[in-house]
Amino acid sequence: MAGRDNIYQQLQPESAGFRFDDAVARVFPDMIKRSVPGYAESVAMSGIIASQYAQPKSNLYDLGCSLGAVTLALRHGVTQSDCHVIGVDNSEAMLERARHYIALDDQTLAGDAVPVELICADICDLRMENVSVSALNYVLQFVEMERRLPLLRKIAEATLPGGVLILSEKLSFDEKEQAIQDSLHIDFKRANGYSDLEISRKRTAIENVLIPESEACHRQRLLEAGFTRVVRWYQCFNFVSFLAIK
Repeated sequence: MAGRDNIYQQLQPESAGFRFDDAVARVFPDMIKRSVPGYAESVAMSGIIASQYAQPKSNLYDLGCSLGAVTLALRHGVTQSDCHVIGVDNSEAMLERARHYIALDDQTLAGDAVPVELICADICDLRMENVSVSALNYVLQFVEMERRLPLLRKIAEATLPGGVLILSEKLSFDEKEQAIQDSLHIDFKRANGYSDLEISRKRTAIENVLIPESEACHRQRLLEAGFTRVVRWYQCFNFVSFLAIK
């Protein structure tokens, strides 16, 4: 069902910024595996975090769920009773494929599956309630700057005491460290088969769409939003995962 990411082998129109459209959805598993170091580990660990922090009769949200990798990790991690996993994305192309993977998982688990609901919506407009675990897995970096704090505040307000937000992001650094991290990330993509031309074209397409921030910015905003503690639990080059605890 998924293909190899050859999108940027072809010259894109100058006006074509990066979008989560059908072309990206078709190759997304390959794209993210070859572009985001540590992605598989951050997904798998989301399930382990869910096993510890999911509360009985609560909701778990995968915000910006794309094809549902974290959605399924949350589902498989839950050990508490009467939980509900909700995957949300504003790309119908992504959700169409996510439904396929959820259906396959339904067949495997039969009657023992934690219920999963997929919703096509803007996560900034979503009404959330009774949350024990939520995930923003490389999603906040695509949200407009002025909407980031209101989104995190909404999540925090909907999160139960002792609940958590899993936040994975690409970080920015001071000039010297940024050069080192960028070089390592480029070599990672080269090692995974991307040409220098593909790397350059994708960087051009995404530079005004994906806006990274520093670790200090993320920590300060999470605390301002209403979380009480922020723990960095994973990093691979310039990609990092935090646990924000209510």
